[in-house]
Amino acid sequence: MHITNGMNKPITCDIFCAVIDNFGDIGVCWRLAKQLVHEHDMTVRLWVDDLLSFRRLHPAISPDMQIQHCLGVEIRHWNSTFLELPFPKIEPAQLVIEAFACELPECYVAAIVGQEYKPIWVNLEYLSAEEWVAGCHCLPSPNPSLPITKYFFFPGFTLQTGGLLLERDLIARRDAFQSELHTQAAFWRALDVPLPKPDEVRVSLFCYENIALPELFSIWAKANIPMLCLVPEDCVLPQVAAFFGRELVVAGDTLQHGNLEVRVLPFIAQERYDELLWACDLNFVRGEDSCVRAQWAGKPFVWHIYPQQDKVHIKKLSAFMDLYCSGLQPDATQALYSLWQGWNIEHNGGQAASTSLKTAWDDYWEHIALLQRHAREWSQHLSGNSLVLNLLNFVQKIDRIGSLECKLDLR
Repeated sequence: MHITNGMNKPITCDIFCAVIDNFGDIGVCWRLAKQLVHEHDMTVRLWVDDLLSFRRLHPAISPDMQIQHCLGVEIRHWNSTFLELPFPKIEPAQLVIEAFACELPECYVAAIVGQEYKPIWVNLEYLSAEEWVAGCHCLPSPNPSLPITKYFFFPGFTLQTGGLLLERDLIARRDAFQSELHTQAAFWRALDVPLPKPDEVRVSLFCYENIALPELFSIWAKANIPMLCLVPEDCVLPQVAAFFGRELVVAGDTLQHGNLEVRVLPFIAQERYDELLWACDLNFVRGEDSCVRAQWAGKPFVWHIYPQQDKVHIKKLSAFMDLYCSGLQPDATQALYSLWQGWNIEHNGGQAASTSLKTAWDDYWEHIALLQRHAREWSQHLSGNSLVLNLLNFVQKIDRIGSLECKLDLR
């Protein structure tokens, strides 16, 4: 057998991550590395080109160390542009994951080719709900000049795709947290945030710069219920400061306007961010990693999709909304569509929304109980499709095929 440990499962893995979107790329790779180590007893090296961004997610990371170990994962610093230190001469792992087409070092690819039993090389693609993804998932890509094949592995929301990252105990931990008031109280105290008022709405806000933000803040300030908005450090703080007439806001600041209170939180490590999503009534999220975690939270959420050229992201947003709203009542679906489209308006060519953001918010909040139930049901619907299990099953399948071909060659 080519790469296995007697159980038809790889035991070593190299994950390569070039940080592009500050936290999304490394967020996904770090979760994947930990899950392979802790749930599948694999030996994982995580190669990262930006340790400073990594450190924000996991404060134990040292940005100055070329090699370090955290939570059972070996962390290696590498320069994805190949302009500084040469890539070390190492033996490739049995499973090689190239995250988001980051391009492996040439010498590492040469080392793969030189192996008697070739590692299985997987390109972990970006998440999309578009229909074409299912047709490309797991497709091989033979190298035009080298005797090696790379496989495309697409995360997704249907059984025809690779699924989503989901730790084995995440849903159980979420349910325990959301059912235990003392655990929630301890969480708020650790953030130095008062306990919720009986009629208060708590919102977490993690987004890109957004021209709709001042209008949304104005709507919340005029709401007939208290609105507490929790904004992590480094997230649209200049816009927050401008709304409140301040030159600068920093972690620890509390700002008040009408019924809106904004609290600026220190940047939250990855392990605590899940708890913030679990504890809030509504979560505004951005990119890929926080969007997936918001879905596991089982709470209503609003997605600020990462902008791409030629408005490709708008198609991705619509494709996801179509999937997410399947089975949802038409009026609630329309309310969700209106708010999400209004929140992403700056990425839609500046075109005017079909309804005002005020109307969109009012309609959305009118359906919040139904949207809450739907978010919980959606989380349950997705939970049977684990990316890591699907990935390892795929690797085992490819390895069995390779083993058979090797035996045929020997005959």
